Amino acid sequence: MDRINWMYHTARTSLAFTEGVQIFLKAAEVNRRNKGNGRICCPCIICKNFKRFDDIKEIEFHLMKHGFMPRYTCWSMHGESLSNRSISSINSQSDDININDSNFVDDDDNSVDLNDNLSDLLHDIETNIGDDDQRKLHDLFDDAEKPLYPGCENFSKLNAVLKLFNLKSNYGWSDKSFTDLLVILHDMLPDGNELPLSTYQAKKLMCPMGLEVERIHACSNDCMLYRKEFEKEHKCVICGASRYKRKKETDDMDDDVTKNGPPNKILWYFPIIPRLKRLFSNENEAKLLRWHKDCRVNDGKLRHVADSPQWRNIDHKYPNFGEEIRNIRFGLSSDGINPFGNMSSRHSTWPVLLCIYNLPPWLCMKRKYIMMTLLIQGPKQPGNDIDVYLAPLIDDLKTLWDSGVVVYDAYKKENFTLRAMIFCTISDFPAYGNLSGYSTKGKKACPVCEDDTNSIWLKNCKKTVYMGHRRFLPTSHVYRKKKDEFDGNTEHRTMRKRFDAFSRVENLNIVLGKRTRAQKDVIWKKKSIFWDLPYWKHLDVRHCLDVMHIEKNVCDSLLGLLLNIPGKTKDGINVRKDMIDMGIRKELGPVETANRIYLPPACYTLSKEEKMKFCKCLHDIKVPSNYSANIKRLVSIQDCKLLGMKSHDCHVLMTHMIPIAIRGILPEKIRHTITKLCLFFNMIHSKVIDPESLDTWQKDVIITLCELEMYFPPSFFDVMVHLVSHIVGEIKACGPVFLRYMYPFERYMGFLKGYVRNRNRPEGSIVEGYASEEVIEFCTSYLEDHHYYVLQHVLAASESNNLPCPRIEIQKTFHAGISAGEHRCVVGFTAAAGFCGGSGGGGIGFNSGSARLRRGFVVAVHGGGGVIAKKVFNSTVLVEAQESFQFNIFES
Repeated sequence: MDRINWMYHTARTSLAFTEGVQIFLKAAEVNRRNKGNGRICCPCIICKNFKRFDDIKEIEFHLMKHGFMPRYTCWSMHGESLSNRSISSINSQSDDININDSNFVDDDDNSVDLNDNLSDLLHDIETNIGDDDQRKLHDLFDDAEKPLYPGCENFSKLNAVLKLFNLKSNYGWSDKSFTDLLVILHDMLPDGNELPLSTYQAKKLMCPMGLEVERIHACSNDCMLYRKEFEKEHKCVICGASRYKRKKETDDMDDDVTKNGPPNKILWYFPIIPRLKRLFSNENEAKLLRWHKDCRVNDGKLRHVADSPQWRNIDHKYPNFGEEIRNIRFGLSSDGINPFGNMSSRHSTWPVLLCIYNLPPWLCMKRKYIMMTLLIQGPKQPGNDIDVYLAPLIDDLKTLWDSGVVVYDAYKKENFTLRAMIFCTISDFPAYGNLSGYSTKGKKACPVCEDDTNSIWLKNCKKTVYMGHRRFLPTSHVYRKKKDEFDGNTEHRTMRKRFDAFSRVENLNIVLGKRTRAQKDVIWKKKSIFWDLPYWKHLDVRHCLDVMHIEKNVCDSLLGLLLNIPGKTKDGINVRKDMIDMGIRKELGPVETANRIYLPPACYTLSKEEKMKFCKCLHDIKVPSNYSANIKRLVSIQDCKLLGMKSHDCHVLMTHMIPIAIRGILPEKIRHTITKLCLFFNMIHSKVIDPESLDTWQKDVIITLCELEMYFPPSFFDVMVHLVSHIVGEIKACGPVFLRYMYPFERYMGFLKGYVRNRNRPEGSIVEGYASEEVIEFCTSYLEDHHYYVLQHVLAASESNNLPCPRIEIQKTFHAGISAGEHRCVVGFTAAAGFCGGSGGGGIGFNSGSARLRRGFVVAVHGGGGVIAKKVFNSTVLVEAQESFQFNIFES
């Protein structure tokens, strides 16, 4: 029986486990005889190789009682050499060893024992590596055991390089500066040290830990990719454009396409299947991927995408997919970035990102769990032809859906068939049109209403506006009968059911590519490549509206109108003329005199003093640290403007500050309507939503939009304002907004822009930086020296009162070299917080004299006898045993 089975998948009372323990004990005896040392490490789940015993019978008793520590399949602490193990037997997990001295090395003779984490790291690499890289894997094992310099006991060559690369990644060192550092360190270390002398050598050492990156040539007109049957072509089979920048005659072309010079355009593809395999090869990550089923609170509230009807409908429609809780559901996002970080260049690079919705809501949008799967080279954006570049990803997604792939689950210690799907896409509105194939411009720009979109062309403003929100009201509502307050007509229409999009695109046959062709007045420009996925037509919401950009555009329009900011205001002579043409609010029409044109003030018009009062209120608002950017810097009181606002600034203004700033400077009805709009944006960002309240939200926001039509000029109602009416419907179908907006993806794209070192090759810099970070992130999870905990439902009592302690969310464990009997101290943060921590050994409490905490902290001490906690009062740490403090600790 192979080693991993008898160690972890058989009962400790079985014959196989007993015989396996005897094999291990013989191996340990051989190692003790070679070393001449009388003590042996105990690898049981309690001792974890920290304790040593003279009597081997004591170790046998521990192993039979407790079992082996997790993932100790290579007995590195007992003399087994990774490099001497057969690679083929490693891959097959067949590790029945012949006990003889040659299989075990003397780890005192210029050899460094791998710690357990590094052993786990190498194990996870070897289970996923291909046959072509076996030689590199041998070299990696050698480097893992080779001491950094003769006599070094703390660092192997691999361990040292990984730690240095982790610093390089954390602090953004350039390759040249890292090379200079390696040279200096090499000179500082004793003679004969193994430290690489350049960044290139260090990267070469870590090469087996990296995952595959495919470099695919593309047509410069976005017609096709040179892959599969077109891999050997020298020109585009659709438009005839050359594949290469350097012009050659067809007869001069080499059959080896890599010898014909640089291609005109490149797509980088990061295959998702090996990356998913690596994710499941880590026990902690594999456990987190089960959270949506094992740990999610299921009380009918919307906290996570897994609480949504669309998630349940997929489980019902495809029970085989839903029954396996480890099957992955992705969110896909794409947007253009300027890798140079300035607006003078029009270079547009398009990454395609995936997030994993199986994870907890506080992790699924974190940088660590967002995968870049495609990078489309600029300088021109792919636009409607993005489907050409999505083809490799869609092929893998179809494989993952149809047949799945066999993956090893390190948490369950078993193989299973993994399947995956795209749950929805997340993008700004122009990219929404590119991904879906719907035309997001013109008369029918709303992808939800489609042909039922109500639009009006303002001939003086030369723009299309989207009003008519009264059709979403109940048929008996009083607003339906009013004419002059709205567009001059009564409203008799009702809201139609959502159209079946698949039936409208099923027969479309559009050839992609940048070529001159006649423009047709159609709302569907193409049949998106996502329709090739079998489940796509059964999703309620395929492409999600991005609330981040909707909120920002609404905020910009609102502030531009109220402050009458030039270039951003929605009021002016043209819209006043359009209102006269529509037959509404004629009293606001422009008045022409001999010298000038006078615009009568409307209900939303602010005087100079009111504008200054509004701006001064925003300027003087004080907020906690990290709550928002410094709004004061965005406000110009003298010019009555807000300048340079980012998306999050608009979010803070809309949800909290504008309702405060408009008090007392607008008529009551206008003020209440704007406040209701701001309150709506505040509510939809809630982390927990009661589904029963959604119908009320929808009713309120429609009334608010109708009231805005009564008060604001028609030019205010661009498509972004109209899309507000559809946000609640998507919450009903797909769950909370904060898991489906662009904030985390925009932040991630900012990190990608930071990788650009060579401005002549921005995409290549991004690919190299991302690939290096993948390796560092993978290794860091095995080499990190600290742990993180989440404490929930914390209750602390004191002698003087029995009040509940403030809720604690994130705590860190601070310790240095935890040994047997030593305690770990967890410091919890409250609303008003300083910060400190320490570790105590042997007894309960702090060793450090500087460990003094403010009132309101909670301290938890982990010791052999359980967990003891005490609330901190009067700057004194009070920790006593056997007190009634109740809380749960979840490792994450």
